[in-house]
Parts: sequence; structure tokens; C-alpha cells
Amino acid sequence: MPEAAVNGVEIHYEVEGRGDPVMLLVGLPGVGRGWGPQVGLFAREYLTIVPDQRGAGASSRPESGYTIEEHAADMAGVLRALGCGPAHLVGSSTGGAIAQVMALDHPDVVRSLTIMGSWAAPDDFFRHQFETRKRILLEGGLRVYAEASALFLFSPQYFRDRYPAVREYCDLGASSASDPALMVKRIDMILNADQKARLGGIRHATLILVGRHDACTPPYFSEELARLIPGAELVVLEGGHLAYFEDPTGFYDTVAGFIRRH
Repeated sequence: MPEAAVNGVEIHYEVEGRGDPVMLLVGLPGVGRGWGPQVGLFAREYLTIVPDQRGAGASSRPESGYTIEEHAADMAGVLRALGCGPAHLVGSSTGGAIAQVMALDHPDVVRSLTIMGSWAAPDDFFRHQFETRKRILLEGGLRVYAEASALFLFSPQYFRDRYPAVREYCDLGASSASDPALMVKRIDMILNADQKARLGGIRHATLILVGRHDACTPPYFSEELARLIPGAELVVLEGGHLAYFEDPTGFYDTVAGFIRRH
């Protein structure tokens, strides 16, 4: 896997396909392969860049730098190192928070934004959820944390209909996540991620997506993002927080249609 030395760390990434560049920014675990089937779908039409975030996967695991702003600088650095930007950013959850800051602080590397299941600012529900998940991580370890987190990530119907796929996702999460100490830093990072006052400054075409049954970042978070980002489009998909995993083709077709227009 190639790597880019940027912002004081080494960021590992995969590149597949050819065409206009698309960077896929994954959620809290930070491991690019969490995008699952989306990588292959995007690579059929686009130069698809899939990074591991700092503290995750094969990227550097420094003791410091766990802020959304530092992650945005890391990802902008990867695009500059590749010399392929500006890129269409597709960010899920934490990746969506990173995409927001990239558009605000590094607008030169951004062509369009797709933000899935993300937020403008934490609220009491968000804080209660992630403080509880952090305690589960510290007291129960990565395996228990992965299995508890799945309750927030998938819709109940997907659990019912595709439980083996849920188990497979839990196994991947338990085996590939950062060590607990770094995961705590990453959770603290999202608890402090608040761009609400700045979002009116985004000038890129923006698509906001959310799963109708998202229990992690319920649809009202995405409705707020769509109100705050000028000209943003809001589309509600069937499924939970990982709607891109539950309905890969439906998610891809929605995003690719938006990208083709921009």
C-alpha cells in the first residue's frame, strides 16, 4: 500500500480505478477498507483514493494530533502529494466531519462534498451515546465495543435479514480497530467536533445523505447540515448509519449521479 508523508505523519492509502478523483473518508474506526463494496463500485468510474486515517490501519499512530482539523490537513496533504485534485469527497460520519473541515480550510483540494450520516455539532444525545460507548470500550475491550457499536450502525431490519453480515462486520471491527487508548482519543475527537458556526462558509456543491433508521447520527443532524451549508441537497436513504453497507448499489448510484452533475 502506498503512503504519503504529510503533516508530520505517514498516511497509507489505496488507489483503484481511473477517471475523476474521488476520496472516500471512512467513519470513526478510521480504516479505509471499512467502505467495503463501495471501493470497487467507485473504481469502475473514478480514480478512487481510500486512506487510513492517523491512528488507524497502516497509517502512523502518533500520540497527538487527534482533532478533526489535523485529520483534514492529513487528507488534504494526501491529495496534494498525489497531485490529482481537486477531488470529490465522500465522507461517512467522522469522515463527513473531516470533509466539512477540508472544504473550509483546504478548499483548493475539494471539488464537491458528499456527507453521509454526519453532524454539525454534538448534542446531548450524541455525547451520551459516545461517552457510553467509550466506557464500554475501556471496560469491555474492542470485541465488546464492536458488538455494542453495531446496534447504532445497522438498521433493525438489516440485523434481522442479514445477521451473518453484521457478525462479519463486528469481527472486522474487533480485529482492525486502533488500540483502545487511540480509540478513546478518536472518540474524544468527535465529541469536540463542532463546525456549526462555520458551515455557511462552504462554497462547494454538497450532497447530504442519511439513513432513515440511523440510530447513531439520527436524521435531524443531517437536516441541520443541509440548512447550514448553502445550496446543500438532502437525500434520505433506506437503512441505518451504514446505509452504504446495507444497500451498496443504491448508495453508489445516488452519489455517482450527484458527482456526474459536478
